[in-house]
Amino acid sequence: MKLAVVGGGSTYTPELIDGFARLRDTLPIEELVLVDPAADRLDLVGPLVRRIFAKQGHPGRITTTADLDAGVDGADAVLLQLRVGGQAAREQDETWPLECGCVGQETTGAGGLAKAMRTVPVVLDIAERVRRTNPDAWIIDFTNPVGIVTRALLQAGHKAVGLCNVAIGFQRKFARLLDVAPSEVHLDHVGLNHLSWELGVRLGGPDGEDVLPRLLAEHGEAVAADLRMSPALLDRLGVVPSYYLRYFYAHDEVVRELATKPSRAAEVAAMEKDLLALYADPALDEKPALLAKRGGAFYSEAAVDLAASLLGGGGSEIQVVNTYNNGTLPFLPDDAVIETQARVDGTGAVPLAVPALDPLFAGLVAGVTAYEDLALRAALHGGRDRVFKALLAHPLIGQSEYAEGLTDRLIAHNREHLAWA
Repeated sequence: MKLAVVGGGSTYTPELIDGFARLRDTLPIEELVLVDPAADRLDLVGPLVRRIFAKQGHPGRITTTADLDAGVDGADAVLLQLRVGGQAAREQDETWPLECGCVGQETTGAGGLAKAMRTVPVVLDIAERVRRTNPDAWIIDFTNPVGIVTRALLQAGHKAVGLCNVAIGFQRKFARLLDVAPSEVHLDHVGLNHLSWELGVRLGGPDGEDVLPRLLAEHGEAVAADLRMSPALLDRLGVVPSYYLRYFYAHDEVVRELATKPSRAAEVAAMEKDLLALYADPALDEKPALLAKRGGAFYSEAAVDLAASLLGGGGSEIQVVNTYNNGTLPFLPDDAVIETQARVDGTGAVPLAVPALDPLFAGLVAGVTAYEDLALRAALHGGRDRVFKALLAHPLIGQSEYAEGLTDRLIAHNREHLAWA
């Protein structure tokens, strides 16, 4: 089995490799190719991941290349974890929206649209090149904004599934609180990428006992503190929202916070500098503890599980992924991309039936889905008017004055990445 990781020079990669090494019985990789145009990063990350494989006795061969076509040739699956524009572009995404009084964030709001505008054309070009060299390869997208990027891939006819680590993070957290094995925890996870709720927490499988009421009653304060939301809000909602919902439920508070502290991009850039220095140590043969602060916890385990299921291995039958709605949420179009539990095998992902979504949540899902549709049109076809309409439609913006100002800023800060600008 051959896997290729596009964006393999990322500081995330040792987390991914650690999972590949530990779970080699689930996903027996014979060759792993790290593809990245940044040769300086590959020169640090490549030797480290070889040492990780060697320490854990993994027999697979690891190669690195800047040549995308060569790297994906013959791959059974291609994982996408790229960041167009790097941390410098993320820094802009998180700062210029604040000038208009709107949240600055890399996956939602105006910053999220900017990232989609930069990312979608690049990802589609990569996918077309994968299709030319190996049309049967699966594409697993971890590149944000996952929902929009996955929708672009699916609409272009690619064999693609989107992946996020939010659900597996909740699974592991709830398992610790309930003192059970993670495999015993099944989530009624419903919504969109970075806009989801846990409607139920079931023990033993999708038809198991729902212990969410007990979880909130016994551990509500701990869950709320982790989400930076109040226990009272969780009690009123009766569900556990993704921590990204704080951008919606406490938007103005978040804007005030972001305006008075360094951006997350600046923090990550400093962390990446330290991580790369660690990776350069020839004695390092495991992922360093600092990597846990970089984000992406449990990404490797989710990626292994998904790839194994798609490639006919030993992955879990049911996983939380991003895929076509196809009637799962009846108020959305079939070709909307939702994030929910699905049955995954070699033919792809088929969403399971989910509980009816309360109007409190369904309204927000519908609004953001409409924005994502407009965002994808803007990313595919360009034009100031399309950017403006996408921003105006976003629930975190929604005012023409804000949308006008944000449109000007988005184009000004991303002109080098927008062929039409």
